Amino acid sequence: MMRPPLPRTLAAVLLAAGLLTTGCGAEVESAAKNKKDDTVTVSNCGEDVTYTRPKRAVAYDVSGAEKMFSLGLADRMRGYVMNKLGDPAIKGSPWREDYTGVERLGTERITREIVVDAKADWVLAGWNSGFSEERGITPALLEKVGVDSYLHTETCWDYGDKSVDVTPLDALYTDLENLGRIFDVEKRAAELVTDLKDRAAALKKTWPEKGDPAKVFVYDSGTDQPFTAGRHAAPNDIITAAGATNVFDGLDKGWTTVGWEPVIEAKPEVIVIVDYADQPAKDKIAYLKSLKSLKSVPAVKDNRFFVMSYGDAVSGPRNVKGAEDLGRYLRSVGR
Repeated sequence: MMRPPLPRTLAAVLLAAGLLTTGCGAEVESAAKNKKDDTVTVSNCGEDVTYTRPKRAVAYDVSGAEKMFSLGLADRMRGYVMNKLGDPAIKGSPWREDYTGVERLGTERITREIVVDAKADWVLAGWNSGFSEERGITPALLEKVGVDSYLHTETCWDYGDKSVDVTPLDALYTDLENLGRIFDVEKRAAELVTDLKDRAAALKKTWPEKGDPAKVFVYDSGTDQPFTAGRHAAPNDIITAAGATNVFDGLDKGWTTVGWEPVIEAKPEVIVIVDYADQPAKDKIAYLKSLKSLKSVPAVKDNRFFVMSYGDAVSGPRNVKGAEDLGRYLRSVGR
């Protein structure tokens, strides 16, 4: 026997109730999903850190800005801070338009005041190259004012328990992948990292088949003592990727000061000059040539100086380009 149809009004009420119940469930499920999707956990300097996806990010220096720009994240940024010394690096950057479109919040070092005034919710910088106990801007201090932080992996060797010690290029790849997760652009990050690794692998095929790698000294600045790159600084891996050896690759430092005597003893065949605003590369080269103590150094004697943009020399997506350019120079002089 067939059940008689419900009265039209009662059917309508029950249908509406069913739709309402279903709708509420969908909304609750959607809200829960959105809440879950709004946070992400990544490992930074050996610690698992949970972030709310940033909407007002601030990056410090070329390293921070260009890691963000290379992942198409300019629109997620509140701004960037960069010393005027980096201005030539901006002019030569493939992301010049992003630099123009994103507000520059400062032309010296990043400070807690700049971050707070900008109402930032997340900051990207390196330890002792942005974040600093001495200057009162650390991840812990920013956390107290509700601002999250991410440290460049390249600088983790000198931060916290110092348990994270990876090569500079691996640190770069880690940062790009982590930023991809934090900002929900993982596919873009994976494609960029793959491209950089492929280019580094292609460069390796150009290395000389015989002989020891060329010895290279990085000269950033300094007169009484040169400021150079140890094994934790990006040029160490840039030089290695180019098929040469940093004469200070055994130095357990990042960017650091050494004496002239170790440089002379190392007998570098090529000197990489880091170029930025306050002292043009040509002036640095002239100074090195003027030092009587360096007359016997092969690089000085043979006039083998390679100028590298600051933007290529600090941790960032331009590192592989720096290696490719240096590699071409080394092959041009038979190394």
